[in-house]
Amino acid sequence: AVADAALLMLDVDHLGLDLMDRKLLGAMLEKFGGGPVGLDNLAAAIGESSDTIEDVIEPYLIQQGYLQRTPRGRMATSPMWVHFGLQPARPAGEGLFGQ
Repeated sequence: AVADAALLMLDVDHLGLDLMDRKLLGAMLEKFGGGPVGLDNLAAAIGESSDTIEDVIEPYLIQQGYLQRTPRGRMATSPMWVHFGLQPARPAGEGLFGQ
């Protein structure tokens, strides 16, 4: 009960995501369609420094499988779409008819 109260006070959800985690992932999903998105664009979108994103926010998200770093940029994973109640974007290169 004490731990639950502390997490509630810190605005940590049932997946362990805090406000900054949700802000970053929400921007990725809503502004950039889940990615890929470059670090500088993501930093500008949420008003944080690139260093803060790389050193503070991203490590937990990557460890938990919520975010991927790819050569093309950061991408949200399927569980994040579900967590935010959104439909996953079509994979890049997929045509209108799933071809």
